Amino acid sequence: MQVQFSDAQCGFKAVRAEVAHRLLPYVKDNCWFFDTELLILAERAGLRIHEIPVDWIDDPDSRVDIRQTAIDDIRGLVRVAGSMMKGNIPLQAIYAELGRGPIAAPTRPSFFGQVIRFGIVGAFSTLAFALLYLLFQGPFGPQQGNFLALLLTAIANTAANRRFTFRIHGPERQFTQQFQGLVVFLAAWGITSSSLLLLHAIHPDASPSTELFVLTCANIFATLVRFVLLRIWVFRVRRSEERRTGFALNQPKESLL
Repeated sequence: MQVQFSDAQCGFKAVRAEVAHRLLPYVKDNCWFFDTELLILAERAGLRIHEIPVDWIDDPDSRVDIRQTAIDDIRGLVRVAGSMMKGNIPLQAIYAELGRGPIAAPTRPSFFGQVIRFGIVGAFSTLAFALLYLLFQGPFGPQQGNFLALLLTAIANTAANRRFTFRIHGPERQFTQQFQGLVVFLAAWGITSSSLLLLHAIHPDASPSTELFVLTCANIFATLVRFVLLRIWVFRVRRSEERRTGFALNQPKESLL
């Protein structure tokens, strides 16, 4: 889960009372993940988070179970991400009440800039897909391995393109856009699975390296289709959103965490 703060579990935290009253009911963890969860919700709700350096002396007699704490943190991240995607946490309402929009009007990169950014995200996604496919192909088979590798990379790809390629921030329509991203994933899966079916019809004994080569070529075509669908459908700028954004920028808000 991408965040802007660097140290979530330092023991020093300060928060305004009205912000605490609004966010704390949605913080479910009562252990080491508590402050991380609070900071994630605060950042997603548009609050400003400042980190101030302090002198710190570690206690050599610490009784913290690092392994169990790390496992609990991962579980907490999955839980929080799931709650936000399902809309169980009213981030939009909190953002409207306490959040602070950007000081300058948000601008999208040019079409060329979007292509470059999308290409960077696509390169990392293609590499991740190749590694995942080789991992899943053995135990699950080519088609199932392709599906699982595409699904995992599609979720991360949609989130990365939302923030990096199209510069969309804030919780609004986040779940809807992830759902639309999965629809785009199904289109990409149809393209790549068809390429596998065609390969096996021509060469029934194709090696995993040949399968991966064909899938990579199919993925390049699927990537072009994905960019078009993301740009004109998933992350399309609506005029109502532009008017609402322009209005919000003219409303000063105090929102220090």
